[in-house]
Amino acid sequence: MPSQATAAANVAKDRPKDQPDGRVQAALRLRAENRLTEALNLLSPPGDYAQDVYTLRGDLQRDLGQLYEAVGSYSTVIALDPQNIYAHQNLAGCLRKLGRWSAAADTLRKLLGGDSYSDAARIALGECLLQLNKSEEALACFEACWSEAALAPALLGKAVALQLLRRFEESESLYLRFLELHPHAEEALRNLIALSMEMFDLARAERYANQLLQRDSQSVAALQALTVVEFERHSYESAAAYYERLLEIIPEEKLMHGGNDDVFEYRLSGKSRDLLNKTRHDRFQPARHAGR
Repeated sequence: MPSQATAAANVAKDRPKDQPDGRVQAALRLRAENRLTEALNLLSPPGDYAQDVYTLRGDLQRDLGQLYEAVGSYSTVIALDPQNIYAHQNLAGCLRKLGRWSAAADTLRKLLGGDSYSDAARIALGECLLQLNKSEEALACFEACWSEAALAPALLGKAVALQLLRRFEESESLYLRFLELHPHAEEALRNLIALSMEMFDLARAERYANQLLQRDSQSVAALQALTVVEFERHSYESAAAYYERLLEIIPEEKLMHGGNDDVFEYRLSGKSRDLLNKTRHDRFQPARHAGR
């Protein structure tokens, strides 16, 4: 005689696909074959479905980049089951990708209400609060993290929050601790450059820019910082050389208007750029022969 497990499997296999459980099983098979659109189409006709249908539909929509639709599906799951941690996690993830920071923060707070030990949720909430310019609240989130897995992201989050609060010395110390854990983390070095320029500490800016340039010879942030440092020191030849390298990577218009994520706030004025361009031009003029 077939076992109970075998009998149950045969029942599931023979169940009509127009029944919710049958649709879920068929959609799961299609998903396993990476046929995501077909799987989603199978779950798309209107009907009074159980939450597992909406959960799978949300997963498929998320994987297909249909984030607005996924938000609707996960929200339906939460309406059916307000304690569903998985739906809260995925809803928050979709909202963050959509840049809906306030809604994402609300979702993460609800998630933490049901899972107060989740450092991943605290890190995500802190990042949302940074985006909302709530640096003090973000700092509290990162400081509340306790797990070993959260050590590095919490350090980075605290460093960013302290930088935004203009507590520069504390921020720098945390960035350096983070770099001990992740020596090749260019984001931390870019932030240290920006921090140094906010303090107008040219020596620090030069040190961190050179460290970043060793990791990435085409770093816009590093070359821009070194251009500014040399210009402020009135070393116009050196500044022009760095500026020349910079313009090989990014158009001057983007440097002027900040159309690049690596461009920090401290920028040269129009007159300063004119002087650098003149210096660049003079550097590349052919030398005049003596006696002419």
